[in-house]
Amino acid sequence: MDLSDLPSLAARFAPQSVDTAAGRIGFRRAGPGAGSAMGRATAFAQAPLVLLHGIGSGSGSWVRQLAAFGEAREVLAWDAPGYGASAPVPAARPQAQDYGARIWAWLDALGVSEPVTLVGHSLGAIMAASAAGLQPARVARLVLLSPASGYGKAAPEVREAKRQDRLHNLETLGPAGMAAKRGAAMVSAHTAQADAEAARGLLAYVQATMAQVIPAGYTQATHLLADSDLASLLAAVKAPLVVGSGAADTITPQAGCEALARGAHAPYVSLGLVGHVCALEGHDAVNAILQ
Repeated sequence: MDLSDLPSLAARFAPQSVDTAAGRIGFRRAGPGAGSAMGRATAFAQAPLVLLHGIGSGSGSWVRQLAAFGEAREVLAWDAPGYGASAPVPAARPQAQDYGARIWAWLDALGVSEPVTLVGHSLGAIMAASAAGLQPARVARLVLLSPASGYGKAAPEVREAKRQDRLHNLETLGPAGMAAKRGAAMVSAHTAQADAEAARGLLAYVQATMAQVIPAGYTQATHLLADSDLASLLAAVKAPLVVGSGAADTITPQAGCEALARGAHAPYVSLGLVGHVCALEGHDAVNAILQ
């Protein structure tokens, strides 16, 4: 498992951006004919992959998938509204549909009209599920990795405690301080024991990505996490669904992910002894699901 070259891999898929009917969106892209309507119409035998990152991340968290699938199909990894070059959503306390609608505005701006495979990691699972419910005919498959369930159905005091804890860390530590404090929890101890150099490279990349979050966008995403309920959103999803997570994930533990899958009558796939940043740390297992 080579995790030491992630910055150079990310440089292969430089961020770009597009103006949409709902605001500018930054993203990374791979695929034969990417950027050409003719190329997309003739080159892609499989549904485009649309990749949505979590709350402390960005489009760079998907470089392994961009590299793995870009030769055979279109792969699009966005920076969520309020992240990177992406314009924030208007609401101070946005709802899941605010992000779901922005996904379709982005794909419309890129001319992606065929059904897609939507992939959401952590908080991105809430965004992906909302998008799938808003336009079911445009979703061939929904894949949720280490999904964050949200606290929308939690007791009010629990919901507010979770909200205020994140906002307090952001205010007192800033993005770089949060990255230093929380980054290690994203990576499994198993990887550190198996390959210390790879684990250091992975951790450095994860922390560098987290340190780049924009406070206003992170604040909006915190409200989204606090106020959403993923299980309720999945009730409106008609596309085939699969849920996967790592057995060493302490952020969204395996038991909760399995329970979410059972509640949605969907298969659950263990990604092995990897942590929360499964698309990087457990990319082989993730890519097998996406295949």
